[in-house]
Amino acid sequence: MTVAVLSLSSTAQASSDIDRSPTPPPSEENRQTCSTPILTRTPNSIDEWLIRTMLASHCYEYQARAVSINSIGVRTLALSHRVQDGVRQQVVQHLDGPSISVERRSQAGKLAWALPGESDFDISITPRAWAEHVETYYDVSLENEERVAGRVASRLRFEPHDDNRYAHTWWVDEETGLLLKHELSDTQSRVVETFQMTQLQSPSLYEGPLMTEQGGSLTDPDWDVNWLPEGFVAQPAQITSSNPMAQRFYSDGLSSVSVFAAPAGDQALEAGAYTLGVSGIAIELVDIEGKRWQLVAIGELPAGQVRRIVQSIEFGASTPAHG
Repeated sequence: MTVAVLSLSSTAQASSDIDRSPTPPPSEENRQTCSTPILTRTPNSIDEWLIRTMLASHCYEYQARAVSINSIGVRTLALSHRVQDGVRQQVVQHLDGPSISVERRSQAGKLAWALPGESDFDISITPRAWAEHVETYYDVSLENEERVAGRVASRLRFEPHDDNRYAHTWWVDEETGLLLKHELSDTQSRVVETFQMTQLQSPSLYEGPLMTEQGGSLTDPDWDVNWLPEGFVAQPAQITSSNPMAQRFYSDGLSSVSVFAAPAGDQALEAGAYTLGVSGIAIELVDIEGKRWQLVAIGELPAGQVRRIVQSIEFGASTPAHG
């Protein structure tokens, strides 16, 4: 899935120190809390629709059934979302084929944006800053009401300003603000992926503050990406003992791309650009100081754009370019 900030997706990472300078107290709508009135009132603007949907994805506890459809096939899923002591607990269970259950625990508000006029990263992203960023790179329109999973939903359409990314359409539950359905469409307006809840069971609003990640430093591999579609911002990436490969992660607020680099072993992948479901994948093999390296990029972007990203990797580089 895409949608970098919603409970139906994943988020990301960068290189640089975190800005620790004082910031003004956040407004009621920008606090990372599930007690804000914007969660329970009818939105009056596109901004409020986006803010409410982002907060709802963090704040509502629910059980659901869903279906995911793309070129790989059709999958039915069982979803569970809980919030305990401000920490989200999400479980996705595949109901088709081999039994697969994925559990993820994550703190809220972990997207990190370089806001206009700032050079450092602010890791405590506000919903309003995210909404403003999305609206900079997509034309967002509110369309007609429809019924999804037996519930009344309003449709939001996100048309990108360029051909470097997919278009998105959301169906948002009018009662809760939860995302009930999400479609991705390519530059020819063909739907490449659909995610849809088929049943949403008794959503209840968690009340209280959300845990947010504060401070720390971001990963800094000895290479950089010199081209990204405009609006893609570096995000904090997790590197663990089970995932030691150097990684960078970028998002424009709706879609994301991960970039990896590691010495190529005997099992190196074949270079080229591929499409797997909704994801574009690009692989390059390069020689750096007599050593063979494997460079990989994967993200919810057209394969040609992902290949351009991986081909722009430069070792010893400092500042990535956009455009």
